[in-house]
Amino acid sequence: MQFDPQQIVIGMASGSVYAALGLALVLIFRSTGIINFAQGEMATFFAYITWTLIVAAGVPYWVGIGTTILLALLLGMGMERAIIRRLGRHSELAVVIGTLGLFVFFNGLDLSIWQGVPKPFPAPFGRDVLRLGNLFVSVQYVGVLGVCLVFMLMTYAFFRFTRIGLALEASTLNPTAARLMGINVDCMLMLGWGLASVLGSVAGILTADLLLLEPNMMAGTMLFSFAAISLGGVTSPVGAVVGGMIVGVVQSAVGTAILGGTSLRTPLAFLVIVLVLVFRPNGLFGRVSVTRA
Repeated sequence: MQFDPQQIVIGMASGSVYAALGLALVLIFRSTGIINFAQGEMATFFAYITWTLIVAAGVPYWVGIGTTILLALLLGMGMERAIIRRLGRHSELAVVIGTLGLFVFFNGLDLSIWQGVPKPFPAPFGRDVLRLGNLFVSVQYVGVLGVCLVFMLMTYAFFRFTRIGLALEASTLNPTAARLMGINVDCMLMLGWGLASVLGSVAGILTADLLLLEPNMMAGTMLFSFAAISLGGVTSPVGAVVGGMIVGVVQSAVGTAILGGTSLRTPLAFLVIVLVLVFRPNGLFGRVSVTRA
């Protein structure tokens, strides 16, 4: 066995992407009580949009990313209004099946428009290597970690210090009480889907930067994000961040510290999900639901 300290930074970078996508999953779950299985495919779609704007259309890099984020916000809100809200009038099962349908739709759309050939994604941070004492770390990983942390802090500040964020928090925690306080819950839930779509688009762009852009690139990221929110708590934004970091670091460490550990990364994610569901179903930071008999 051997351990490379540089894997901690790499694991934190990967974990921050899992945390960003996990935050999107938590936002949806808190507002609807279901998991959006299409979140990863939507992220891939927005990564393709970004690639098209920057590479094919020649749009400046950060303008292309900003345009994608705006499109993600609008599409997420539109999907909630046109599809999810209508399905929710029937049952939660209808919403779950709807997200599975969206999963197939976006995957097929990516494949039909951009084909299945992997595409290199333009690197926003370059491929240089930083020396931190005895460690040599790629600027790419440091940049990904930094961007994810900034978005997480912005999400926290939005919910903690803005009136709209507080209204959205109230709408997801107790819609009935929020309506009595004069909050337009329908608009807030629509905004929640839009913000989840934005976080997912960021995760997709950063995953494309770490890997290659192809229709199924988010499959592994979604799996590890599920493990992250299972560990941290599917109702807890803080849990999504902590769980994502833990899963990323452990995944990276196992891949290098154990001979043949790379092939154990996916089984490890499943193991985390199963163990947490067995011994602590609400996760490390999840709320325990109490109902009267």
